[in-house]
Amino acid sequence: MKVVLAYSGGLDTSVILLLLRERLNAEVITLTVDVGQEDDLDEVAHKAEKLGAVKHYSIDCKEEFVDKYVFPALKANALYQGKYPLSSALSRPLISSKLVEIAKKEGADAVAHGCSGKGNDQVRFDLTVKALDPTIKVLAPVRDWGLNRDWEYEYAKSKGIKFSVKFFSVDDNLWGRSIECGILDDPMVEPPEEVFKWTLPLAKARNEPEYVTITFENGVPIAINDEKLDKVQIIKALNSIAGRNGVGRIDHIEDRVVGLKSREVYECPAAVTLIESHKDLEKLVLTKWELMFKESVENMWTNLVYSGLWVEPLKNDLEAFIESTQKRVNGSVKLKLFKGSVSVVGRSSNNSLYDPKLTTYESHTILTQEHAKGFIELWGLQSVVAFRKLLGNYGAGRS
Repeated sequence: MKVVLAYSGGLDTSVILLLLRERLNAEVITLTVDVGQEDDLDEVAHKAEKLGAVKHYSIDCKEEFVDKYVFPALKANALYQGKYPLSSALSRPLISSKLVEIAKKEGADAVAHGCSGKGNDQVRFDLTVKALDPTIKVLAPVRDWGLNRDWEYEYAKSKGIKFSVKFFSVDDNLWGRSIECGILDDPMVEPPEEVFKWTLPLAKARNEPEYVTITFENGVPIAINDEKLDKVQIIKALNSIAGRNGVGRIDHIEDRVVGLKSREVYECPAAVTLIESHKDLEKLVLTKWELMFKESVENMWTNLVYSGLWVEPLKNDLEAFIESTQKRVNGSVKLKLFKGSVSVVGRSSNNSLYDPKLTTYESHTILTQEHAKGFIELWGLQSVVAFRKLLGNYGAGRS
């Protein structure tokens, strides 16, 4: 049996590599997809080979990740339950597609991942792989064999492999860090500073505001402070800029796909900053009705992706609408970053629907105020009539 394993180099996937060889007598091919995680990928490859992988693939997918997954999420202002900028949820369908790609190339019978039966990622991996190639078997040893961390540590130790015991678990990519488990399982425990890597605590953040201007073209960022950068550089730069101002820490109770409530902690400085600025620019260039409808579209898109349904046709349908709106999302947004907060303090666009000649209260306005009287009469006519009817006072006050 030949299996392609999504391999991170951590405890779970290292133990799985050994168990696949031991229990299934499988030839294990390991795959690490580079989506901007901060692991030493050469070290990960070396570890896989040392543990018996017959071959290891390491694929740089940072640009593909940003183009096909992060930027669609940005255009959709994707915040799950209004708080979490989708990050891990975006990388799973990409990793799944590479698992299938390598499995076909190597003639493998199955692919494997390290997800448990309690999390969301099992859904994301399993469904995406099944959609891309239903002939490939999906193995999830942690879930299917009932593995737990305590047993895994002891098993690894018995094989002469040492892993330091961690009091939390981290998954990271360019768009964010997801931190959970261990001490964080208690929702009353404040996350210790050790869990954070990209953001400074407010006490150590700058004592004066930092201003940054982001330029967008067709809904995606192309420059910071008028300096054009490539897509990966922009996200890395904003992770650094926003992070040093304490922006991007999120701590909330989240509803998982499998029905559980979980306490989740995230670091998403670039994501929080870009979504805030993108939403504000949209308010400048889109109509009230487009914004109202897009909000419902964004909510559905986000829930589909969070829930592992990247392959759902409705997602593509929603993206067709979103893409249409983004043609006008061009311009610049000025932000003020200070002690954990990000505030929009200025915005401009050639597509702006804001016209000071219409909104000003000065005498040179081009809108005659007298027009408002007739508008008000017609705008509220049915509501006023219905209200009076319900009170039984229709016609009251007439002589």
